[in-house]
Amino acid sequence: MDASTPKSGTSFFKTCFNGVNALSGVGILSIPYALSQGGWLSVLIFTTIAVICFYTGILLQRCIDSSSLVKTYPDIGELAFGRKGRIIVAIFMYLELYLVAIDFMILEGDNLDKLFPSVNFHVAGLKIGGKQGFVLIFSMLVLPTTWFRSLNALAYVSVGGILASIILIASVAWVGAFDGIGFHEKSVLLNWAGIPTAMSLYSFCFSGHAVFPMIYTGMSNRKMFPAVLLLCFIICTLGYGLMGVIGYLMYGDSLMSQITLNLPSRNLSSSIAIYTTLINPFTKFALLVTPIAEAIEDSLHVGKNKAASLSIRTALVVSTTIVALVVPFFAYAVALTGSLLSGTATMLLPCACYLKIRSRTCRKLGFEQVVCVAIIIVGVGVVVVGTYSSLKQIFQSL
Repeated sequence: MDASTPKSGTSFFKTCFNGVNALSGVGILSIPYALSQGGWLSVLIFTTIAVICFYTGILLQRCIDSSSLVKTYPDIGELAFGRKGRIIVAIFMYLELYLVAIDFMILEGDNLDKLFPSVNFHVAGLKIGGKQGFVLIFSMLVLPTTWFRSLNALAYVSVGGILASIILIASVAWVGAFDGIGFHEKSVLLNWAGIPTAMSLYSFCFSGHAVFPMIYTGMSNRKMFPAVLLLCFIICTLGYGLMGVIGYLMYGDSLMSQITLNLPSRNLSSSIAIYTTLINPFTKFALLVTPIAEAIEDSLHVGKNKAASLSIRTALVVSTTIVALVVPFFAYAVALTGSLLSGTATMLLPCACYLKIRSRTCRKLGFEQVVCVAIIIVGVGVVVVGTYSSLKQIFQSL
């Protein structure tokens, strides 16, 4: 079937909602911290990563269009490099989605613990700490959202996520402007030592590639995908940038891994910001878990079996909860996800697959091939330097 053939699927605006929701994740909380780590000049790295990730999103679309058999990211890997390619792409893609889901769990525990600092839970004679208890409660509440199977249904959930991001930025700005914090903290132009962490966190901000194929193939008019993607990237880059600048001017070098942890307690606008932060993972968790669940269902041939599908999705939520309880360092977990997995899934793999597929029809070296090779070099730098620095920080904190 031709890629542009209109069919029943998500409309332009519903696709935009899903796209913006996929991109504007928990990165919005750690972007001020990333800016404080790298300094003002690291905004250039942030913008470069945004442009690269937009371009590699378009490359994924071209890979899908090159064969009617290609529907998912692992399919692209198989078309380019055969069975091995499929396995490599699948490992990186599903591991990335899985780790982001874990990051959400840690985030919920941290922020609920800030809202209710002295809460402990007693279950069957066991005493559970506040943070751990809140992670368990979140996992039970988010579980039903993972049972949706339609992108149209998820689009309505996505609207909630986008509204939450807007309210979050407005609440933080309000704290700075009207609650006595101000925007005059000391800041640095460039901090070389913090660049690896900043780079990893910036990469994490634009890592929606794992769900782009699902969003693209679910569109009713696929010709509009580049316009949708451009709009999503512009909205998210401006949102991230605004949050980063506001947060850095407010707290400077004293920024914590999530800006909500810096906000004054017992304050209406701070509480709104934290409650909004808690809504965000509810609206995004299903978007992350669905591709993993579908892959497991396909490999076990139980896609049509509702009971099996529910069991698989439930098992995924349970396992992410267990890992979140074991590794509670939010900034380092996000930086590791950003450098190792997001860097690979958003920069290296799209370019490598596109070059391989393109080489079958066009042998000569053109401008596009040079750009892809340059992105691969940048991607390798992000992956190696960022992974080393985040693993070092995790081990030092254990």
